[in-house]
This record gives sequence, C-alpha cells and structure tokens, in this order.
Amino acid sequence: MGYRGKVEAQEKARVMRAEGRTLLDIASTLGVSKSSVSVWVRDVGFEAQPRRASAHRRPHAQHLAKLAEIAECDRLGVERVGALSDDAFLAAGAALYAGEGAKGQLLFANTDPAMVSFFCAWLRHFFAIDESRLRVRVYLHAGLDLDAAEGFWSATTGVTRSQFRAPYRAKNDATRRRNKHEHGCAYVAYSCSRTHREVMGLVRALLSSGALSGVAQSAERRPVKP
Repeated sequence: MGYRGKVEAQEKARVMRAEGRTLLDIASTLGVSKSSVSVWVRDVGFEAQPRRASAHRRPHAQHLAKLAEIAECDRLGVERVGALSDDAFLAAGAALYAGEGAKGQLLFANTDPAMVSFFCAWLRHFFAIDESRLRVRVYLHAGLDLDAAEGFWSATTGVTRSQFRAPYRAKNDATRRRNKHEHGCAYVAYSCSRTHREVMGLVRALLSSGALSGVAQSAERRPVKP
C-alpha cells in the first residue's frame, strides 16, 4: 500500500470508528492489522454500536452531518493536493521537518506512523542514504508490548530491528493522561552531518522571506470571494 493508500485507509478507519465499529471489524474490512487501526483511531471518540435489541436505533443527525463533512473535506483535500510533484514533495518534507525534526542533528520523532512513513520516504527520495546508518529508538510506556511496538516501527520505517537503539521505557504516571499510544513514539536518526546541513538548508530556504514573497503576491492578485 502506497502513502496515498495509507492515508485513505486511515480516514476510512476513523469514520468507521466514529460509527461505533470495533477495531477487529475495521481491520477486517480494510485488510490491515488491528494494531495499525488502533493507532489510526486512537483520538476518535468511540461509542459501541447498540446490541440487537436497539439495532434499529437511528444515529443522531448532528453526528451524521459531522461524518459527512469530514468525508467531504477529505475528498476536497485529495482533490486540492493531488499527486505531489517532486518540487511539492521536497517542500512538504522540509515543512514537516521544520515542525517536527530536531535542529542540532538529523532526527525526526513522532507517534503518528503516517508522518514517520512520509519523512522516511522523503529522506530516501531526495538524499543519498546509507541504510546502514539509519537508527530508530522507541519510547514506550511501561506495560505496553515492546516487541510489537518495535516490529510495528520497523515495518513503518523500513529499518531492520538490528539497527534499533535501546528503547526508552516511560514510567506510568497516574497524574497524566490515561490513553497511551500503543506503539509509543519512534525517533528516526541518520548520522551524517552533510545530509543534516542540506536538510536545514531546505528548512531555512522554505521559511525565508524570499520563498514567501511569491505567495504573498499571488494572494494579492487573487480575487476576493463574495
């Protein structure tokens, strides 16, 4: 499944979860793993579907309207973004790194597998990467399945587990939120000062006034909608 396919599957999973579908049901319908579905829908409010006695209960109109609006916005998003050209992909990756990447070293961390997958694809596409120098470290709360988490992030990043660094186990804290990420947070690092400098050069170029001037001029020429 390509990146666009993953995004579409994630959005379908989120809508199905909001409808009250179980993780197993969603996974079976979309042909993906239950663990992937769990990550995709972790922030979606869930209310189990009613049992047979109330099976004909109609969904709330506002809830249906919300789901319809989400589906429409997803459709518009795909339509507006379209297939990324190389220039658009380059800029998108630089923007992602500007927001989520480390500045002192080439290191990208996130709990969202779609973002981590996007970053890894971007890094491999635009830079000459020595795969043996890629490293991944998993930050995971105590009590969660480390073996499953590392297997999940290995599949997401395309980095073998032999190149994983020792994991960090976060202690449980009753004062903090209860909903923990099942697979934790993945830190993807690449040890190459030249590549890091090239990435930061792209970030600085993207955020420079020169890069934004064309956008501002285009906005000035754009007609105002009534």
